[in-house]
This record gives sequence, C-alpha cells and structure tokens, in this order.
Amino acid sequence: MPAAILVGEHGRYQIKSGRLAGEYVARAFPKPPTNARGLIAEARGATEKAAITALHKAIDARETRRTEERRIDPRTGSAIPSIDEYIEAIGQVTLSHPQRAMLIALSLADGDGLTEHRMANAAGYKSQTSAHRSFAGAGLLIANYLSVETTADGSSSDPEGALFLGFRGEPRNEEDPGNWILHPELRDAVRFAL
Repeated sequence: MPAAILVGEHGRYQIKSGRLAGEYVARAFPKPPTNARGLIAEARGATEKAAITALHKAIDARETRRTEERRIDPRTGSAIPSIDEYIEAIGQVTLSHPQRAMLIALSLADGDGLTEHRMANAAGYKSQTSAHRSFAGAGLLIANYLSVETTADGSSSDPEGALFLGFRGEPRNEEDPGNWILHPELRDAVRFAL
C-alpha cells in the first residue's frame, strides 16, 4: 500500500510531505494554479512534522536571503529582485498575451528600450495609455507574487508597478518622457522564461 502524502502550503508554495524510502521528506513546489513545475526546496526529518518544520525554516531563510540580496536601483530607489526571483515569478503569475509581448519586446531592445508607441504596437494596443496600464499591471502582479512593495515615482506620471519592471531612459526633448528600459535582471529573466 502506497504511503499517504500530506498536502499543505507555506507562503506562496505548496508543501507535500510523507514517508519516502524509509524517511520523512517534505518538499515545496509552485502552488497551483500554475504552469510552472519543479521542486523549490526539500527537507528531511525524524518525523513528518519535523520535516515540514525544517522545510518551512529553509523557505523562510531563502526568502530572507533573497530580500537582503536585492539591489537598490539608483534611478528609482526600488529594490530589484534577482534574475532567479523574476524567473520564478514570471512562471507563477498569469500575464496576458499583450503583457508578455511587451516584456519580450523590451527584453530584445536591450539597454535602448522602447518608446511608449513601440511598446503599444508590440502588444497590439491602439492606445499608449492602455499599454502603459497593462505594463504597470504586469509589474504589480510580479511584485505581489514576490511580496515587494511598489511605489509610484512622485516626480512622474508613471503608474505604480511600472518602475518595478524598469525605468525611463533619458528624454530626447521636453515632450519625450524617455524610452522604457527593463531592469537588467528582468531582461535576462524574460529571455530565459518567455
């Protein structure tokens, strides 16, 4: 008779535990619903409860380490996640087709970025305002998944969430707000994950 598997959750992860090959094991996976697969973390213990407790501690330590290792972007003052964090988040959140298209287009534009008009075209939007809202919405989804506080830049009209994904390049004139440029970590993550 196969051993019973206990299913629970901790933060944004699904926890599965049980007896495997004579020892208690607890494993963390992406929490459904998601298209992402794969083991996030694993712990063993003398009892099932001990394995689960050890796994919770390992996950918490991982999250603390990740938070402490985030760099602060000098242009926006925002904490920027690592490539691995962005990859995990992109695999977990439900981005719309236009949001994915904008992120891919921006990742291919490298450090030059894209104008709002080109971002809107890449995503199939007729309105730059709609594209901008969608872009900011993608930032909020990813930031929420990673438990990162987002703020709007008080010196611009950019909506909350947009600066979590990138920043504006130098404006060419007074009417040009500057191209959108993805943070390098997100640029690499998009190239890997999408």
